[in-house]
Amino acid sequence: MAIMHNAYALITLLNIFLALTVIFLERRNASTTWAWVMVLFFIPVFGFVLYLILGQKVRKRKLYKLLGDSQRIIEHTVERQMRQLRDRELTFKDSAMQEYTDMMYMNLKTSYAVFTSNNAVEIFTEGNQKFDALLQDIEAAKHHIHLMYYIVRDDELGRRLVKTLAAKAAEGVEVKFLYDHIGSSRLPRRYFHELKAAGGREAAFFPSRIPYLNLKINYRNHRKLVIIDGKLGYIGGFNIGDEYLGLNEHYGEWRDTHLKVRGNAVLQMQAQFLMDWNLAASGRIMLNELYFPVISDNVGSIGMQLVASGPDSEYQQIKDAYIKMIFAAKETICLQTPYFIPDESLMNALKIAAMCGVDVRIMLPNKPDHFFVYWATHSYLGELIAGGVKCYLYGKGFLHAKTLIIDGKVASVGTANLDIRSFKLNFEMNAFIYDTQTAAKLQRIFELDAENCRLLTKEVYAARPLVNRIKESISRLLSPIL
Repeated sequence: MAIMHNAYALITLLNIFLALTVIFLERRNASTTWAWVMVLFFIPVFGFVLYLILGQKVRKRKLYKLLGDSQRIIEHTVERQMRQLRDRELTFKDSAMQEYTDMMYMNLKTSYAVFTSNNAVEIFTEGNQKFDALLQDIEAAKHHIHLMYYIVRDDELGRRLVKTLAAKAAEGVEVKFLYDHIGSSRLPRRYFHELKAAGGREAAFFPSRIPYLNLKINYRNHRKLVIIDGKLGYIGGFNIGDEYLGLNEHYGEWRDTHLKVRGNAVLQMQAQFLMDWNLAASGRIMLNELYFPVISDNVGSIGMQLVASGPDSEYQQIKDAYIKMIFAAKETICLQTPYFIPDESLMNALKIAAMCGVDVRIMLPNKPDHFFVYWATHSYLGELIAGGVKCYLYGKGFLHAKTLIIDGKVASVGTANLDIRSFKLNFEMNAFIYDTQTAAKLQRIFELDAENCRLLTKEVYAARPLVNRIKESISRLLSPIL
């Protein structure tokens, strides 16, 4: 009994210490603080373990090196563009984009997201098309292939990709493959043997020093980027695995959105990859003109900004850009996301837009992926529906797209979900597109997807079973730390 009493006393003291740390030292926001205090005191042993895994804040001092590198690469261009926007000297190939200069300015100021106007974009919504195009472009590479993915599987697609990369490395093409250590935790070490034997390199983002145990669940690199010869880039929601081809029975058909980009926007993807690689890998890559080639202005006419965000910044750049887009809407807002755990600012923006007469439409998957996230997501829908927002539940497989379209004029496609994890805890990157034709294409895709959805009405939501309400309530309490 004495041992049990002493153990209980020790756990109580540890919980008090952690609670005081959360409240007074880490300076989290109030909702997150209360969520962690509840977890620590109501489930003391499990709560302590959970805090070690999810609750520790990132050591920003190391990560601020990313910011320094970013400033050195593009500082001059950023300052020049900010001055041009202030003085209204920047011209646009699409004249409708003149009304979004304040958003461009904000992205420049908070994320060093240079505006480029010579881009061409191809949209993929189906995995086979995306990966067939990617593998074909990899086979055509001349100088380098840089890849960054959150999830990489050792399955048929994964092995096909690494075999293609190994063949290019054997030809003398530089191949660097960066993957997230938690997202790809099931990836065996043998996966990269052929690539490394051919001269390619791989690196894991934030790996654990303890084999098979990584307590850094937060602060993951959720970006999905491929850069080929500095001229061609891929960005979007697809990871590497057979489920993204619709071959997983549980998920069924996989619906995602990915972009293939040509033009100067690719150079921003390249800069981000090199900074992430230098953080994760041994030995720094020295920047040279082969990574940043001169790209013709005739490639395309689409305006873009590549906005990166992560826990290394004092801003939540992608969330702020979303909110700015929502407040700029006059007619329509079309939003697709697999996970929807908004903070108060995002909820208010959507409700205010709906109350102003904007047609606000949100599309979510009808199939659960992560239990608590799924039910926390549904806990917010009733409030939105009551405010006039239309909520669509996608039923044809699993919806994983991260897309926002405003008035059929501007759009965002990238890696960030609409949840606290993507906005504050993970490293993300989104392409913000200033082009009416591309935005109109994305809106048409949204409308086609809506044909495979059911509209969640007030009556249907009010009639949901009691057990669902309980799941929503419990998950909602945990939403600040999910």
